Amino acid sequence: MFDFLNDYDVLGAFWVTVQLTLWSAIGSLVWGTVLAAMRVSPVPMMRAFGTVYINTVRNTPLTLIILSTSLGLYQTLGVELGGGTSKEISFKLAILGLIVYHAAFVCESLRAGINTVPVGQAEAARALGLNFGQVLTEIVMPQAFRSVVAPLANVLIALTKNTTVASAIGVAEAAYLMANMIEFESDVLFLVFAVFAFGFVVLTLPTGLLLGWVGKRVAVKR
Repeated sequence: MFDFLNDYDVLGAFWVTVQLTLWSAIGSLVWGTVLAAMRVSPVPMMRAFGTVYINTVRNTPLTLIILSTSLGLYQTLGVELGGGTSKEISFKLAILGLIVYHAAFVCESLRAGINTVPVGQAEAARALGLNFGQVLTEIVMPQAFRSVVAPLANVLIALTKNTTVASAIGVAEAAYLMANMIEFESDVLFLVFAVFAFGFVVLTLPTGLLLGWVGKRVAVKR
């Protein structure tokens, strides 16, 4: 019944999806943390930049951002992100687009976590002579991260599913292969959909369960 899969590298396509998810998740977490620090910074320019970035990116379709990295950065400006073959460059551009987009959601999750930390703790730290950076990194952020594991898990799951948009610029991930299979295997459409639906469930369900458990274990007791 599933003999048609022998002609396609389904596992390879899902491995590309896993790589997209992994590198984009790391980049989104780093950039999103920086944006969150900007959003609560005492410097007006930094707060303004963070606010404009978040409001702009969250209201821009991911497909448009991904296409902009390819059409704008690569084809128009010639930015190759370290070079390589066209497939490798498309892969890197897709990661960049996913980071730009999902960092905004990471930032807002972290900012919500920052707001759960009692103001008195930050005031006490400042009274002891700690500057803004020290208060943020040593007092506030550790507690904020512990309180937003579950929301960050939701962002990660959304990121995993949104990797399908990378097919718009030719990245050979799962959705790209599925589109090809739909074209050439029209007689088994239901099985094609079932295979890829199962693949994404395998990728996202354990992640949600694991991070949900971690979130409960590390949650700050108030």
